Amino acid sequence: MTKTIKIALCASVLLLAACAQEAKVDSKKQQQGDDIAIIQTAENEAVEKINIAIEKEKRAETSPPAVSLAQKRQVEHSVRKTGPAMQQGIMAVGRDIRPPSNFYSHYPPIAPVSKDREEYSQIIENSVKSVSEKPVSTFSIDVDTASYANIRRLLNQGNLPQHDAVRIEELVNYFSYNYPKPDIKTKQPFSVYTEVAPSPFNRDKHLIHIGIQGKTVDKAKRPAANLVFLIDVSGSMNRVNKLGLLKNSLKMLVKQLDDRDSVAIVVYAGSAGTVLEPTAGDNRHAITSVLANLSAGGSTNGGAGIQAAYRLAEQAFVKDGINRVILATDGDFNVGTVNQQALKELIEHKRASGISLSVLGFGAGNYNDALMQELAQHGNGNAYYIDTLNEARKVLVEELTATLMTIAKDVKIQLEFNPNLISEYRLIGYETRALKREDFNNDKVDAGDIGAGHTVTALYEVSFVNAKNKLIDDLRYQDQNQQAITSNHESNKSDELAFLRLRYKLPEQEKSQLIETPILLSSMKASLSVSSNNFRFSAAVAGFGQILRGGKNLTTMTLNDVIKLAEVAKGDDKYGYRAEFINMVKLSDALTFNDLAVQSDIVLAATQFDTIY
Repeated sequence: MTKTIKIALCASVLLLAACAQEAKVDSKKQQQGDDIAIIQTAENEAVEKINIAIEKEKRAETSPPAVSLAQKRQVEHSVRKTGPAMQQGIMAVGRDIRPPSNFYSHYPPIAPVSKDREEYSQIIENSVKSVSEKPVSTFSIDVDTASYANIRRLLNQGNLPQHDAVRIEELVNYFSYNYPKPDIKTKQPFSVYTEVAPSPFNRDKHLIHIGIQGKTVDKAKRPAANLVFLIDVSGSMNRVNKLGLLKNSLKMLVKQLDDRDSVAIVVYAGSAGTVLEPTAGDNRHAITSVLANLSAGGSTNGGAGIQAAYRLAEQAFVKDGINRVILATDGDFNVGTVNQQALKELIEHKRASGISLSVLGFGAGNYNDALMQELAQHGNGNAYYIDTLNEARKVLVEELTATLMTIAKDVKIQLEFNPNLISEYRLIGYETRALKREDFNNDKVDAGDIGAGHTVTALYEVSFVNAKNKLIDDLRYQDQNQQAITSNHESNKSDELAFLRLRYKLPEQEKSQLIETPILLSSMKASLSVSSNNFRFSAAVAGFGQILRGGKNLTTMTLNDVIKLAEVAKGDDKYGYRAEFINMVKLSDALTFNDLAVQSDIVLAATQFDTIY
C-alpha cells in the first residue's frame, strides 16, 4: 500500500478515536446521535480520500510522463529528418526519443527498411587537366543507358541515387539528338558534329560539344538475327518487377522478329538448361508459351548459364548476320562462376567468334550494376536497365535495330587541345571508358560499338588561356624555349581550339579507319542563348548528372537552372522522353529540399547567376 493510502487510513482511525472519546464525556442520547452522525461523515470522507489516492496511482502507472514543448520539437525533428537512406541510423540512435501516445506528428511513422545489396563500381570523377601538361584526351565511346533508367527508378521510389550509380555519359546518351546524317558519298558509318558555346556550369568557361550520328538502317534491310535469351530464373527473380516484367519485355521483342530470325531460350538457377531450341522468329506462339511458363526459384549459377547460351548461339550461328546472347537478370550470381574476371575472360573469348553479349537488368534491392556493366563491355554489347514496360518498348521495339545491329565497332575518340588558346579542360563523364593515349592507335585495344541510328555525345568544359576562372595556375618555371617552339608550330593553326580524331572498325574488319577534323575558334557561339537545342539540352542533362554526383565542379548551376535550360531546349519530343526528364529533375528537387531522401554526403551547387537561356 502506498504512503498516501497509509496516511489516509491513519487519519481516519485517529478521527474515529477522537469522536468516540467525545461521546463518552457527553451522556445525553441526543448528543450521542449527533456524534454518530459526525463519525459516519468522517468515515465517508476518509473512504473518498482513499479512492482518490488509488485512482491517481492507477493513472500514474498507465500514462506517460509530462512532455515539454522542447521534447516534442526534438521528437518531431527526428521524424522529419528520417528518409529511406537514414531511417536505420535514426532508429538505432534514437530509441530513447519516443513520442508519447498523445503526441501527433505531421510526418509519417518510421517504417522498417530492407537491406540494400545493390552493387555499383566506384567512379572517380575526371579532374581538370592542364593543356601544357596533358594536351591529349582519349576515351572509348559508350551508348549504354542503364544508369539513366536506374536513376529514374530510384527517384520514383523516393530515393536519391548514390554517387556511383550516376554515369553522366549514360544520362546524356539516353536521348537522341538530331545531328546531321552521314554523307552517303563518304561511306562512313556515322557523321561527326561539333559545337562550342559558353558553359552554364561555371563562369568564364566554355563547352566543346561532340556529337556522332550513326547511319540508320531500314527494318526490312536488317540482317537475320540469331538470338539466345539467357534468363535468370533464380529465387531472387521472383518478383513482379523482375521475372514478370522480363517476360513481357521479351514478348515485345519477339513481335519484331520474322522468319529469317532464330530464337533460343536458356534458363539458369542452381544449374542451367535449355527450354527452347533454336526456333524460327515468326513462330511466336512457341516462343511466348515458353516465356509464359517460366517460374523462379533456387540459387543463381550465372556462369553455367552463359556457357550454355554461347553453345546454342554457336549452333545456330548466322554468317554475316546478328549473333547475340541477351542476358536478362538482376546480376545476383551467387553460385558457380562468380569471379568477375573469369566471366570476363569467358565472354572475351566468345566475342572473338562473332557472338556478342548484351544485358537487360531488372529489379531492385540486390541489383548488381557493377557486374552488368563489366559483362556488357567485354561482350561487345550494351547494358540496359528495364524498370518499366515503356522502357522495354524503347529498347526492344523503337530502337531494336540500334540495339541489335552494330554498324561500327571499337570506336575511340581523341582530342588534342591547342595550348595557345586552351589552358585547361575537363571531360564530363566517361570515367569507366578512359583509354591511354597509345591505345588510340592500337587496334588490339577494345572499345565501344555504335548501333544503327545511335547517337553518341561527349562534352568537354574548357578554359581559355586568358580566362579569369582557371583552376590551375601557370607554371612559374616553364621552359621558355618550349613555349617558343610551340608558338611557332601553331602559328598557322591559330584558329584551331582543338583537333578531333576518331578511330573505328567496320563490323567485318579488324583494321581501324581514321577520321580527323579541327574544332575552330571561329565557329564558337557568342552566348548560350544562340546555341542549338542539342547543345543546351545535353548540357542540362550533364548538369543534372553532376549535381547528383555532388556538384563539386559546378558553381553556377542548380536544379532550378537545369529545369529552365531543359525546358527551353526541349525541342521535338516525339515520345515524351525529354518532358519526363524535366519531371525527374523536379522530383529530385522535391526529394532534396523536403528532406524525404537526403543523403548526408550530397552537396548541391548553390550559387546562381543570371544566365540568358
